[in-house]
Amino acid sequence: MSPRPEVSLAQRKRQLVSDELTEAALQLLASKGFDAVTVDEIVTTAGVSKRTFFRYFASKEDVVVQFLADMGAGMRAELAGRPAGESPSVALRHAVWASVNACAGQSERALRVVQLILRTPALLARFLERQAQWRDDLAEELAHRLGRDADAGLYPQLAAGMALTAFDVVLQRWSDSDGAQDPAGLTDRAFAVVAPALDAVER
Repeated sequence: MSPRPEVSLAQRKRQLVSDELTEAALQLLASKGFDAVTVDEIVTTAGVSKRTFFRYFASKEDVVVQFLADMGAGMRAELAGRPAGESPSVALRHAVWASVNACAGQSERALRVVQLILRTPALLARFLERQAQWRDDLAEELAHRLGRDADAGLYPQLAAGMALTAFDVVLQRWSDSDGAQDPAGLTDRAFAVVAPALDAVER
């Protein structure tokens, strides 16, 4: 096994600054709302310059979307790691649950940020734009599991789209209930609905 590459001091410092900016922005946005917070306020809270902010993020929208940026990669990694003989519905449910759990399990602030994204048109548009790439990635991984080309037939793209629709419904219900509904139960219920279609694998 090759040794894990060392993280340089510069990389650690860069990550620390990024984390501090993200934390400051999310705290402000979750408590005050998207339109009420300025970049100036974020950098003042984080104790950095505006120039530093724009080295890390193109806009305040990017800070919020970054909160969910790794979800797609996490879903694909989870799908890739599922047992080969597992049905598509079970494998995709586990993939989606990994990301729902990562979000729902973080904190009360996580709920507020999800609500902010879902209720702010500009942020929701960015989130859905990112999901288009997630769909392609999941479709590619699903096709690989089935031993076929992702562009051959309709099944991989449709199955990935259904899984992400289930993901969106779970987040929406969790958000609308102000965290009262159990995201694990919501995920199970959503996939119980789409499982028959997911497991009707196109031959």
